[in-house]
Amino acid sequence: MKAVLALAALAMPMWVNAADLRVTVTDGPSGPSTLYLALFDSAEALANNQALASQKVALLDGAAQLVFSGLPVGRYAIKSFADENGNAKLDTNILGMPTERYGFSNNARGRMGPPTFDAAAVQLDADSSIHFRLR
Repeated sequence: MKAVLALAALAMPMWVNAADLRVTVTDGPSGPSTLYLALFDSAEALANNQALASQKVALLDGAAQLVFSGLPVGRYAIKSFADENGNAKLDTNILGMPTERYGFSNNARGRMGPPTFDAAAVQLDADSSIHFRLR
């Protein structure tokens, strides 16, 4: 019995500090497309495009919902784009400006590039829901 209690005590921090982040994304294209999302846990990870987790889901009528489950308490930023032509990448024009819809958590915007981690970061202390729009 003591061994079971000891194991339960050791496992407790893993599930006590885990949280789910429910994400709703809107303002996507009305036609068939796939939404790609990447979750980052630091400014360095975002700058180096090293996602902690990623997902892709179908956009239905320009909207999608998904969950990143079991995340440790902390700050996270999400970047996303709607792949409208099925090539699995964010297309850009000759100047590097996106030609497909994209968005960041907190509806963050950057100047002459993507927003900073701090601008897009959301604090996750418990199960939470966020919403942002594609542009």
